[in-house]
Amino acid sequence: MRNLTLLTDLYQLTMMNGYYEKNIHEDIVVFDMFFRKNACDGGYTIICGIEQLAEYINNLHFSDDDLDYLRSLNLFSEGFLNFLKDFKFTGDIYAVEEGTVMFPGEPIITVKAPLYQAQLIETALLTIVNFQSLIATKASRVCYAAQGDPVLEFGLRRAQGPDAGTYGARAAVIGGCAGTANVLAGKMFDIPVVGTHAHSWVQKFDTELEAFQAYADVYPDNCLLLIDTYNVLKSGLPNAIKVFDNLRAKGYEPNGIRIDSGDLQYLSNEVKKELEKAGYHNLKITASNDLDEYIISDLKSSGTAVNSWGVGTKLITSAEAPSLGGVYKLAGSYKDNELIPKIKVSEDPEKINNPGYKKVVRIFDKDNVAQADLIMLKDEAIDTTKPLTIFHPTYTWKKSTFEDYTVKELHKPLFIDGECKYEYKPINEIKAYVNSQLETFWDSYKRLTSPKKYKVDLSKGLWNLKTDLLASKKVF
Repeated sequence: MRNLTLLTDLYQLTMMNGYYEKNIHEDIVVFDMFFRKNACDGGYTIICGIEQLAEYINNLHFSDDDLDYLRSLNLFSEGFLNFLKDFKFTGDIYAVEEGTVMFPGEPIITVKAPLYQAQLIETALLTIVNFQSLIATKASRVCYAAQGDPVLEFGLRRAQGPDAGTYGARAAVIGGCAGTANVLAGKMFDIPVVGTHAHSWVQKFDTELEAFQAYADVYPDNCLLLIDTYNVLKSGLPNAIKVFDNLRAKGYEPNGIRIDSGDLQYLSNEVKKELEKAGYHNLKITASNDLDEYIISDLKSSGTAVNSWGVGTKLITSAEAPSLGGVYKLAGSYKDNELIPKIKVSEDPEKINNPGYKKVVRIFDKDNVAQADLIMLKDEAIDTTKPLTIFHPTYTWKKSTFEDYTVKELHKPLFIDGECKYEYKPINEIKAYVNSQLETFWDSYKRLTSPKKYKVDLSKGLWNLKTDLLASKKVF
């Protein structure tokens, strides 16, 4: 396992050194990780990367080489560097379960730890969870557009480096993809790998027919041919049908075809007609070529015969929305075992954080449909035998009352007193968890454009605390 301890911004270490010199490094603090805007301008975000975060925290330590490098920067006291020799995370981390559907402003991860420890992990925590959550959400949107057709992740060669390609493939499968072309991701995460041949295979042979037949000879049980190297309808498809006939004569059934260019709606429908005339029904007609959720949605609505989608660049890079703006903010600091809430004040209301040690609960109606989320102080409780009234944190006259409802706390222990509590799950189990959650939300929240905004409110106790703190800062 790689040592990622120095995967951090320099200012985390300079602050840690300063805390040490001022003898406040052991003060217990609370930080929250949350985002202010949903990924891809959508209606929800799927949280991903919790497993890698647990692995990172478990392996935190400063090697001799790390300390020698830090010493060479001439920024840190020798006492501080000696202190880091025995570094080990000893705090508590609560996080939502891998694959949880979340919304802006909600604490995804809450860290309660000595100040120097909580400060160090900020950067790595954000880079791990921000990226994978972005790609999982993008994949979910693409799969939603595909309306049940399998979506295959093809983005490795266009990813922002090997880690992005590999962990992005993991996130894409959690978000709904059926498989990936990335063999390393398949090995590391036990996910299906997919792929046939490239245009170069066809170009290498003297004729397209010879290339197709050679491929069918090698893979008679899984023959899916790329038919757009020269001309889809005049060359690729007729040659594919000849090879399929040869396969069938030998007792094999072909898998399908792939089209990587051209008018996918027209070509796919023409291909389907010709395949059916030749006696080939229900074959895979896979499309690729810079697809995303919007293109797939348009093709589906216009009646394409494509029934399998290979999505690469625009998925693995989340091309039109290439980052999730997750942040990590101080929410409280303990003094004499009492939590002193902390708040960041800004002229931009979205940048004012919620103070205190918090949790998130999801409210479901009697039909198990998610109705709203409530951000609460850690020690607050809900009596589900009584009606529950929530209100908009800004427009407080907007209220909703629930009488026949259930609630679910979304946070689970990830680390307690430095001991990892994460329960490793197969990727298909995480993927199923995502699907089960999405089924509890109305389709209006899942629309690709102009989704309905899901209710996220503050408990009365948290709202009072935040309002009082803002008033004490004299920001109005």
